[in-house]
Amino acid sequence: MLTKDSNHKITVLTCYDFPTARALDNSDIDIVFVGDSLGTNVLGYRSELEVTMSDMIHHLKAVRKGVTQKLLMVDMPYSSYNDIHIALVNAKQLKQKGADIIKLEGGKEISHIVSEIVKNNIPVMAHIGFQPQLAKQEKRTVVGALAVEAKKLYKDALALQSAGACGIVFECIPEDIAKEISLKLTIPTIGIGSGKFTDGQVLVLTDVLGWYNMPYRFIKRYDSFYERTISAANQFMRDVSTGEYPQRNHGFRIKAEELKEFKKEI
Repeated sequence: MLTKDSNHKITVLTCYDFPTARALDNSDIDIVFVGDSLGTNVLGYRSELEVTMSDMIHHLKAVRKGVTQKLLMVDMPYSSYNDIHIALVNAKQLKQKGADIIKLEGGKEISHIVSEIVKNNIPVMAHIGFQPQLAKQEKRTVVGALAVEAKKLYKDALALQSAGACGIVFECIPEDIAKEISLKLTIPTIGIGSGKFTDGQVLVLTDVLGWYNMPYRFIKRYDSFYERTISAANQFMRDVSTGEYPQRNHGFRIKAEELKEFKKEI
């Protein structure tokens, strides 16, 4: 499904709705990702901790309708994989609703859960480094800047690989550490805020499109949808106010005799 290829960097973007899914499905990226970041970026939640399985399924179903060519990955939300039984039930639900890959956060401590899900023919993407679902603060912090942390990341990565994960997301890991661990693994690594030496990169689409002015240094803004949406809305208001819109070609017609007959009645 996913391979480690030095000649191809895997690209992943988040997606939360049908029209965006259609666009990404026709783009050149590799994976469309329904992330639990939908909570803060689409639903107005304070953090990813508020996102539920119902939220994820709702958005997964919408995105699945628009994705017919790309791999579709989805996050397992907070508290949806606390033990093997709960994790398996929820993973099967997400697969049934259209997920090709599920993603969950954690290291060696969840390797037994990863293994069980994989045994049920559900591909799993792991996630180590900064873990939004476990963080006590919203601000992204670097994980692995100390040797003891870096060693733990390496052991976690090996355990997750042995458990059958098809890849691992590295979030906010120092570039040199991400590089060294990636070189030791046989499965691909997908970085976010972890430098250029991972096997691929993932970003949140609302950040890429410029819906928010996020403070994180690892984000690259490729467009300005927030400003362009305001501009389009203001232009619409001006056109309506001045009579520029709608024009006759924007409406529908009635035959003259039908209109005449109607006027007789009123």
